[in-house]
Amino acid sequence: MTDSDGAERIVIIGSGPAGWTAAIYAARANLSPLCVVGIPRSDPAPVLPGGQLMLTTEVENYPGFPNGVTGPELMHHFQKQAERFGTRVCDDDVVSCDFQAKPFALKLAGGKTLRARSVIIATGATANWVGAPNELRLAQSGGGVSACAVCDGALPVYRGKELAVVGGGDTAMEEATYLTKFASKVHVIHRRDSFRASRVMQDRLFSSSNAVAVWNKRLVNVLGGERIEGVELEDTVTGVRSTLAVAGLFVAIGHSPATDFLRDSGVALDANGYISLETRSCSTNIEGVFAAGDVADAHYRQAITAAGMGCQAALECERWLAGCGIH
Repeated sequence: MTDSDGAERIVIIGSGPAGWTAAIYAARANLSPLCVVGIPRSDPAPVLPGGQLMLTTEVENYPGFPNGVTGPELMHHFQKQAERFGTRVCDDDVVSCDFQAKPFALKLAGGKTLRARSVIIATGATANWVGAPNELRLAQSGGGVSACAVCDGALPVYRGKELAVVGGGDTAMEEATYLTKFASKVHVIHRRDSFRASRVMQDRLFSSSNAVAVWNKRLVNVLGGERIEGVELEDTVTGVRSTLAVAGLFVAIGHSPATDFLRDSGVALDANGYISLETRSCSTNIEGVFAAGDVADAHYRQAITAAGMGCQAALECERWLAGCGIH
C-alpha cells in the first residue's frame, strides 16, 4: 500500500522463508507489503527467487510436512499464502539503498526507484561452491551434492554410505561431525596438510571412528551421471590425480551474504558482510530498517529459523510503524 506521497508502508527485499514469512505477517496486519523477489541469475552460481531452497530437492525437517516436501514446492506454498493476504510482488532486484532520508529510497535494477516508510531485508546468503565440473548440476538435480549436511545428511540415500566433505574450517568440522551419525565413513577433503578449524572442533570430529582426513587434495571433478559416484582429486603437492568413491559430497567452504547492494547504505555489517542486529531483535542500526534470515544469521542457516526471524522482523516493523502513527 502506498501513502499519498507514493511511499510504500513496507517493502520486503527477498523471497526466501524469511521474506515470505515477513510478508504473511505484514499482510495480515493490513500493511499491504510489497515484496521485491529478485531476478534469477546463474553467474557465478545459481540464485533464484525463493532462495537456497529453490536448489534443494527433498526437505524433511520443515514442520508440517510429515512426508517431506521439495524446496521449490515449499517456497510456492509460502508465496501463495503471502499473496492470499494481499502481498504484492515486484519481479526485480534492489541494487542500492538510501536510508539517510525518509521515506527511504530503493533503486531497482530496472531503473525504477521505490520509496518506503520501512524496509525488511531478507536477501539471504549463498553457499560458496568449489567450481568443479558437475558440482552444481548434481546439486540442483538432487544427485548427491549439497551445501548443507544438517539439511540433507539424514536423508535415506546417504545412510550407511561413504560420504565426503570439502573444507577445513569450523563449518566443515561441524558438517562432517553431523554426518558421522549416518555415514559408514566421512572423508574430509582439504587442500592443505592441516585444518584451520579450532582444535576443539577437530577433536570432536576425529573422536568418531568413521571420520578420516584427506590431506593435500583439491577437488577437480565430481563423477557421476544422475547421481554422484565419486570425486576426482588432485594432490596439491605432487599434482597426481586420484579418485575417491563416495555416495555424497557436502561442500562446506562458507557462505556469502547477499549484502552487496547495501554498500554505502549506512546499514551496519559485521566483518564477514552479514547484517549486524540489535541484541535480541531484528532491528538494524537504522530506525525503520529490519533484517531477517540468513542475511543476518551466519550460525543456524535453516529454513525454520529464517522463517522465525521473518515473523519477528514483521512484528517489530509493524510496532515501529504504529509508533510513527502509520497503521
